Amino acid sequence: MSDAPTASVVIATRNRCKELRIALHSALLQSSHPEVIVIDDGSDDGTAEMVRTAFPLVKLVCHDRPTGYIVARNEGAKIAQGSIIFSIDDDAAFSTTDVVSQTIQEFATDKIGAVAIPYIDVNRDGIERQRTPDSKCILVADRYIGTAHAIRRQIFLGIGGYREQFFHQGEESDFCIRMLDAGYFVRLGNSDRIDHFESPKRDTKRMDLYGRRNDILFVFLNVPLRYLPLHLLSLTIKGILFGVRVRRPFHMIRGLVMGYAAAIRYRRSRAPVSIATYKLYRRLRVSQAVPLEDCRQFLP
Repeated sequence: MSDAPTASVVIATRNRCKELRIALHSALLQSSHPEVIVIDDGSDDGTAEMVRTAFPLVKLVCHDRPTGYIVARNEGAKIAQGSIIFSIDDDAAFSTTDVVSQTIQEFATDKIGAVAIPYIDVNRDGIERQRTPDSKCILVADRYIGTAHAIRRQIFLGIGGYREQFFHQGEESDFCIRMLDAGYFVRLGNSDRIDHFESPKRDTKRMDLYGRRNDILFVFLNVPLRYLPLHLLSLTIKGILFGVRVRRPFHMIRGLVMGYAAAIRYRRSRAPVSIATYKLYRRLRVSQAVPLEDCRQFLP
C-alpha cells in the first residue's frame, strides 16, 4: 500500500458559474485523481445547479448567504480528506493533467509546509510567477499567491488556518509568516503552471480599501514591538504615495484608516512572531528566493 500523500482541490466561488466550469474540468482531469470540493459562497447565478448537474463527483457545500472566501477556504480545509490541499481561484485552471502530481513530489521534506505553484495571469501580462529559478535545490519564499498553492492540511489546521479578521485579501501573507514562525517554509515550485484568467468581475475600490487595511492589520498582528512603530509609519507613507501615483488617494487613505481601526478592534489577537522569524521573513521578502539550508539556522 502506497504512503504517498493524497490531495484535495478546494475552490471557493461566488457568481462565477462560467469560469468555475473551466476550473472544475481541469481539476477532475488531474492524473492523481484528487478529491474536488466547491464552497459556493451564496451564489445566485445557478452555480450550485451547474455543479450538481455537470460535475456530480464534486463535493459541493452551499452557503445561504456570502461569508467571504477566507471563511470558505477555511471550511474547505476542514472537510477535505487529502493530506495536501490545493487551492485555486474559481477563475483559474490547471494547465496540464499533471500539476497536482508534480507538486505533491515537491513536499520532499517535512519542513516544506506549502508550495507556491507557478502561474500566469493570462488576461494581464502573461508573465510566469512563483517558479523556482534553480530546480537543483529547494528555494523558499516569503509567501504564496492564493490562486496557486498547495499546503499540508495538518499544518494549515494546526496553525489555525486563515485569520478571518482579514475578510478580503492579505490572509496568505499573514498565514505564511505564522507558518514560518512555527518552523515551516513556502517552497517555490517547478511543476506545470496554473493559468489564472483574472475575471473582469473585480471590485477595484474594494481591493484598494482592503489592500491597505490589511497591510496595517498584518503588521500590527505580527511584527515584534521593537520594529512595530517604524514599520507602521513606513507602511502608511508608502500607502499614501502609492495612492497618489495611481490617482486613487482617497481609497488608499480610507483603507489605511480602516487598518488602524481594525488594529484597535482586534488588539487582543496580536501575537507577534519572534524577532528571528521577523528578520528571516524580511530577508525572504527582499530576496524572493533563498536556499532552504540557509534559512534553517534562523529558526529553532
